[in-house]
Order: sequence, then structure tokens, then C-alpha cells
Amino acid sequence: MTTRTENPDVDALLEADRRDLDPALFAGGVSSDDSHAVLRGSVRRLAALLGDALRRHEGPELLDLVERVRRLARQPDDAELRAVLDEVDAPTAVVLARAFTGYFQLANIAEQLHRGRELERGEVGPLAASIDRIATALEDGSLDRDLLLEVLDRVEYRPVFTAHPTESSRRSVLRLLARIAGVVDDLADPRRAPRRTEHDERRLAELVDLLWQTDELRVVKPQPQDEARTAVFFLRSLARDVVGDLMAELDHRLEAVDVRLPPAARPLRFGTWAGGDRDGNPHVTCEVTLDVLRMQHSAGLSELVELVEQALTEMTTSTRVVGASPELLASLERDAAALPITWETVRRLNAEEPYRLKLSFVRVRLLRTRDRLAHGTPHEPGRDYAGIDEVVEDLSLVRESMLAAGDRLTGDGTVLRLLRTAVTLGAGLATLDVREHSGRHHTALGELYDRLGELDAPYDDLSREQRIALLSGELAAARPLTGAAVGGLGEDTAACLDLMSTLRTALDTYGPEVVETYIVSMTHDVDDLYAAVVLAREAGLVDLGSPTRPATARIGFAPLFETVAELEVAGPLLEKLLADPSYRRLVTARGDVQEIMLGYSDSSKDAGIAASQWQIHRAQRSLRDIATAHGVTLRLFHGRGGSVGRGGGPTAEAILSQPNGTLDGPIKITEQGEVISDKYSLSMLGRHNLESALAAVIEASVLHRTSRLPQDLLATWNEAMDEVAGAGQEAYRALVRHPDLPTFFTAVTPVDELAGMNIGSRPSKRPGGPGGIEDLRAIPWVFGWTQARIILPGWFGVGSGLAAARASGRGDTLAEMVRSWPFFRTFLSNVQMTLAKTDLDIAATYVDTLADPGLHHLFETIRTEHALTVREVLAVTGQSELLESAPALRHTLALRDSYLAPLHALQASLLRRARETPEGTEVDADLRRAQLLTINGIAAGLRNTG
Repeated sequence: MTTRTENPDVDALLEADRRDLDPALFAGGVSSDDSHAVLRGSVRRLAALLGDALRRHEGPELLDLVERVRRLARQPDDAELRAVLDEVDAPTAVVLARAFTGYFQLANIAEQLHRGRELERGEVGPLAASIDRIATALEDGSLDRDLLLEVLDRVEYRPVFTAHPTESSRRSVLRLLARIAGVVDDLADPRRAPRRTEHDERRLAELVDLLWQTDELRVVKPQPQDEARTAVFFLRSLARDVVGDLMAELDHRLEAVDVRLPPAARPLRFGTWAGGDRDGNPHVTCEVTLDVLRMQHSAGLSELVELVEQALTEMTTSTRVVGASPELLASLERDAAALPITWETVRRLNAEEPYRLKLSFVRVRLLRTRDRLAHGTPHEPGRDYAGIDEVVEDLSLVRESMLAAGDRLTGDGTVLRLLRTAVTLGAGLATLDVREHSGRHHTALGELYDRLGELDAPYDDLSREQRIALLSGELAAARPLTGAAVGGLGEDTAACLDLMSTLRTALDTYGPEVVETYIVSMTHDVDDLYAAVVLAREAGLVDLGSPTRPATARIGFAPLFETVAELEVAGPLLEKLLADPSYRRLVTARGDVQEIMLGYSDSSKDAGIAASQWQIHRAQRSLRDIATAHGVTLRLFHGRGGSVGRGGGPTAEAILSQPNGTLDGPIKITEQGEVISDKYSLSMLGRHNLESALAAVIEASVLHRTSRLPQDLLATWNEAMDEVAGAGQEAYRALVRHPDLPTFFTAVTPVDELAGMNIGSRPSKRPGGPGGIEDLRAIPWVFGWTQARIILPGWFGVGSGLAAARASGRGDTLAEMVRSWPFFRTFLSNVQMTLAKTDLDIAATYVDTLADPGLHHLFETIRTEHALTVREVLAVTGQSELLESAPALRHTLALRDSYLAPLHALQASLLRRARETPEGTEVDADLRRAQLLTINGIAAGLRNTG
């Protein structure tokens, strides 16, 4: 075991890095007593209005039943509660579940509102704080200005909105809740006139009543296009209310270090998977992908039109007062010649208002571009736009003319905000990623090679090393595998080739940024990447050139490492990739950027959260060193889920806890399911979350390039974490690989009922497997445990890991790590929040009601590990109880539990009744509906699904 000697300089560094995190960051709630008091008042008002709606529509008897159930749920003995719920008929159970679900929907939106207001009242914003630390580093000489400018030039934070099915709220409900938040916010304004207050109170009652009348459940399973519409819904809101102001704030803060953000800079971009994630989802076809891209561009161009129209109202500058640049006037002449009807329409009223004239032409060209893309007609130069660069060019002409005339306020105000929004979101709002399973590519290549008949054995019989050698040689060759004879191919082969052709069509239609990355899931070795590149070459997407001829690559390729075993070989795999001359030329053609995707969900499901988080951390270090050695910029794509068990937690804290040097400007992070609505439903929260993450990316890229701590100290921490992860993985796998665990899991959780929620287009199990837990996707795995309040993926094994490290004499080291190592501190903070939401007394209701007594021994194992984990986390963090430093948050969670307890009891009762339905008999429709409503309500109450 490595030990370190006392060193005053090291101790000073550790003290400088010491930080106590705000637990509210990990719960998304308010943190101060004052905010909590205001929040309680808002929740009481909304709950009273919900009660009024329930009385009007369902009668006073049902309202009385709701209150009776809630009171009984607070009692230690739940026998009377169970008796009452067992007597409730299915239609009444539906109303009960809707009542408690409605409460949580209203409580959540109120909490989001007051959290947003609390954040706005903060003295220093995230960007200001990060830039201030950068300024200090410049002043003390620890940061070189040229390095700062170099890194800022490649900073790019890209949240990627995935189509993963964890958002249980419909868009209709989300819109209503946003309107309710707006009225609650208005009522809190002390400047409101009394008569306006009366109007707002009536409006609030109306909206709450409408919420009660709205069905929370989707009638049909959403298609990928529906998931894309949800992403577009939030992206348009961010374009309208957040992006322009956020970029202006970044520009303003950078002035403190004498840096100006270029107008065409893109430190923030957005991505999406909706319509591109094919892995395991048969509903994502080539036609669907093109349909989604048309939808995105129609929405993105419509949003730009609206923003231009808003700017038009302010562009009243007249040439009678100030001049316009010759370049702008010349462009107006070209516009008038290309669009004579528009010129005749606008010149009579706006002839002496050049900026209004120019934006009028911009508006018309955007509309014509939208129509061209919708109908597939050819581009007309000067009459529509070939790409977003031409839009940016026109807006830049307006700004430069204003600046030349001395109007810096407007040029760097309204016009620059519009320009930056166009640059950030482009014409299609977000760049689409495409993901496909590695096995599909090998199936296709197997058929193509076997048709050629040039191999000594069938392609499928080749060893891994033989395939690597074959495909590496194929990359270096210039021949086509398919040629003209592509008819008669099998379904999988045709689908792979069609996909590559579809991507070429998309790039030809929408431009180079419509699709940038092709992600290969289940990447085990370099042949899995080579296979995808060979198929892309067949469609003309890549030309790998030669030692004397540069390559061209219209898309890049990213391996996805999902399991612990894959993460362990991620570094060596990247070394082999970059050592291959053909593949290295491809990376050069992509600007010397190699993207790597790290999967949190499957690695956690495979080995437990401690081993997963640690192996991802170690993999990043290895990938960093190899990319640096090859002169390649590493763009890590973190596939984080919403829950802690799938890598969730505060984004900014996660970014700052990455290994030093792994973040060198660009980073992509998934935003999944309910996390999207939680972060972006309200513009103030959207602004804060994006600003926090962007500030963290800048700070980590600029200031966290190397560690100042000595190697012996880092080695001590590494050894401790090795032991925590190893012992944690052993404990976790001993449980999940127990032969009784699959039966126990399906018995005590509503995982089998999840399919009826209609919350995603993707099947919950991987195709082709035996159907056990190993085939279950990580989302339903986490979803099920969460519903039963065990939340096992977010903490199980951590106690055993910490205890093993403590037993080997590392107790002081663990305490030092949690104080001064961002990775370990963030890891334990996330675990602590999960432990606070876990309630094994509630879980016992599910076990006692639904599980065979012969399975109860597994629950005792879970109880034992839970008690150990709580004890160890408290010991390491120096607390006497969980969330000791956050009393307001503890009160909020306790209040939620008082409403969650009856929902859990109702769910367990309904599951028992449904499962007692005789085989071959259809479960009562109201009973099934009530079940699904409890799932929805518990997800809302915990603010988590999967």
C-alpha cells in the first residue's frame, strides 16, 4: 500500500482544492430556508386548487378518501391502509392515483420555479466565477495567454438530446405546467395591481382544473418522430429565450480577461439522437431519419424567421440620420434583383431603413429555404439559402454596417444575439448522431465478402485478428466491395448500405453539420470500427486516400465502450486505431479530432456504480495519454442517464470531476428523458444549466490540464479507489448474478408493466437474447428498482467497497479524497442523494405483498448492504445523518414522502390484484390504467424514472 509523507506544500494544495458541495445541486431543489418557506406556500396554494378541482369533478367523497389515505400512510402500522386500498375498486384507484400524481406535477413545477429564482438571486453567476478563476491564473502566471486563446478557440459544449424512454410526462402536460409556473411567478410579484392579482388567481385555478382534465398517459406508444418533436419543443424554447443572452453573457465575461468571442464562434451546440439511434430500435428506419431531419429544419428555420421578425421591429435606423456601409447597400441591390416582389413590397415603407430592408430579405429567403427543403426543390442562389453560413454572412453585414456607423449598442446587442443564435443552432436546431450495433456491420460485410468468394473461409468464421487484418487491408485499398451488383442482398446488408446512402443524401441536402458522427455500439476491437468505415466508403462518405493523397471524410466514427470489460481495453483499442495509417488519415480529414463515447448505463448494470464510475475515470486517463501522443484532440461523449445508477447527477460537477487533461475544448453529454424537462422546461433553469455546464467546460479545459499534486499522493488515491471499486463490484455481482435475483426483481418491481407506459419507441429488451436480466436494457433496470424505492443501481456495493478500504487502513485517505478529489467527492455526493431517496420500509411493502417468501433472503442482503453503505458514507463524509448540511432539502424530501407513501401502497395493491388475474383472462382496463398512473406518479414524486 502506497503511503505519503506530510508535506506543507501538498497540504496547502489540498486545502485549496477543498470544497463542500451544495447538496441541493444533486437534488435540483431549493437550498435556503427562505426559499423553502416560499416554496411551501406555493405548493399549498396549488394543492388547494387541485383539491377544488377534484371536488368539482369527482365529488367530496373522493377528496375525503384521498385525505384519509394520505393520513393512514403516515402511520407506522400500515394494516389499516392496506385494508382500505384493497377495498378500493379500479375506477376509484384511477382517481386516487391521478390525485397524488397531480400533486407531484404541481409540486415539481413550483420547485423548479423557486429553484430558478433562487439561482438568479446568486451574487455571482457560473461564467463570472469561472472567468474570475481564469483571470487569477493569468495574473499569477500559472496560465499562458496564448494557451487560453488556443483552448477557447476549440471549446464546444454539446448537450445531446436522446430518444431514450424515461420521460413519463406528455408534452401537453409539460406545456400546461409551464403556464402554471408563469402565473405562480406573476403572483409573487409585489408590484402587481390588486385587480391583476384577482385575474391571475382565477387563471391559476383554471389551469389547475385543466391539468386535472388532461390525461397523463399517452394513448399509443410514441414513434421516433414523436420523440423528435419533443426534442424540437425544447430546442425551440432555448433558441427563443436562452441562447442569444447566454452567448452575450459569455462575451461580456471574457472581456474581463481581454478576450472577445468572435461572432461565428460556437462554444455551445446541440445534438440529438431522435431519429438516428438505430441500435435495438426497429422503428428507426432510413425514411424515419430523413423525416426527422425535414422536421428539424422546418422547425429551426421557422424559429429563425420568428427571431428575425422580432428584430425587424427594432431596426428603425434611417439613412436620414446615420449612414449604411457600401457593402450593405450593394447587398440590398442584389437582393432587390433576386427578389423583386419582396423589394416592391417593402421599399415604399422602408426605403430609407436599410437594416429593416435587409432583414426583410433575410426573412423571405429563410421562408423560401424552408419551402425548398420541405418540397425537395433545387436551391436558387440569392433567392433562398444554401446553408446557414449564408444566413450568418447576411446578419454579419448588418452588424458590421452598424459598427462602422458607430452603433455598437445595437450591433453588439439585438443583431449579435440573433447572429449567435443562428450560429449556435443552425438551420436544423441540432446535429443528428447515428448509432448502430457493431454486429449489423459484420453481418453485411459477411454477405458482401462471401459473394466475392475471395476468402479461404466464410467471413463469419474468421477470428478477430483475421478480421482486423482483412479490414485494415480493405481500408488501404481503393476498390468497391459492392460495385454495380447490389441486387439480391439480404435484409441486414441492404439496410446497412441504405443507411450509408441515406446519410450521403442528408449531407447533400442539408450540409456538412446535419450528421457528423456515426457511433458504433458494442465496440470490442478495431475491426468493429473498420467495418463501419468500409461500408461508409461504399456510399462515398469516406475516401481514405493514400500516403500521397489526403483522405476525405464527410462523417466521423466513434466507438462506444459500454461494459467494464470494454472500458478496460478502450486505451489500447484507440492506440491500434490511430496506429493504422488508413484510419489515421481519416482522423486527419476530420480535423485531427477523434470522438469516443463512454457508456455509463450498461457498465453500471454490469459491475455496479463504484466499478463503473472508476473504470470510466481510468479509461479517460488512458485515452487522454494516447490521443496526446498521436497529436489528436479527444472529444469524449459521455452517455449519462438521468439517474445516478446510469451516470446521472449535476452536469457541471461531473465535468469538473473529469481527469485532468481529458477535456481539451470539445465535449458531448447526453440529456435523457425526464432530465430534459427538469432542466429546460423553464427558461431560467435552462439558462442556468447551460451556463453552469459551459462554464465548467471552459474552466476544466483551461485550468485542469495537469495535476499539481505529487504522484505518490495520486497513487495513494488510485489504490484506495481500486479497492473500493473491486470490493464493490464483487458485492454487486454476487447479488445480481444470484439465480433468484431475476425472479425477485420482476416480482417486487413493476418492470413488466413498464411497456404499457408508452414512453418510448425503443423496446425495453435487446433482441435475440434469452430474455433475462442480461438482456434487459439499463433504463427499465433502473426504472424498476426506483419504483420500489430500492434504487439499488445507485448505491449497492459502495458500502462494501468503502468498508474494504477502511479495513485495510485507508480511512484517513478516504476522508482526504472526499475533501480534495473532485471525482470522489462528486461520486459520493451522488450516492448520498440516492441513499436519501431510498426507503427500504416502503420497499418492504412490495416484498411482503408481491414476492414469494423463498425470495426474501435477497431483500435481507439488500438491507444489510444498505445499512453498511449509509454507515460508511457518513463515516467518510463526517456526517451524523444523510444530507446533514441541507435541512431544507431534508424537509422537502420528507414532504414528498408523505405523498409518495400512499402511491407506493396503492401500486403494490394494484400489482397484486393484477397478477392474481387468472391466466388467459384480460386484466381489467381500469386496473391496468391505475397501475400505470401510479408508475407515473412515483416517477414524478421522485423526480426520476430511469
